[in-house]
Amino acid sequence: MNKELPAYAKGVLGEAAVCRRLTDGGMELLERRFRSPFGEIDLVMLDGDTLVFVEVKLRMRGGTQAGQAAVTPLKRRRMTETARCYLGAHPEHAQRCMRFDVVTVTPEGMHHIPDAFSGCEW
Repeated sequence: MNKELPAYAKGVLGEAAVCRRLTDGGMELLERRFRSPFGEIDLVMLDGDTLVFVEVKLRMRGGTQAGQAAVTPLKRRRMTETARCYLGAHPEHAQRCMRFDVVTVTPEGMHHIPDAFSGCEW
């Protein structure tokens, strides 16, 4: 990754790489960077019949644990509220099973944690 790029540009490139990896693995992209008053969900995808809200964390150092640790209780609560907004805007998905995934991108590669947190903030 080009160190001279602004952080936002790096994030967009990281999200695109994660999206490619997940779609190559059989998931279907529904939306990128879904925004609500509570925050943003990087990727909204379908994994079979399961609706998946994906948080992408780009870390140039610190490894995969640093990315996972960055998904704090506050971030999880905001993602949960944003997922509610998504379901309000897309009621056709309201009856699906849902999960929250975290994908950390480091110089060593990608680490995908399916069902990284329960969404008990729901």
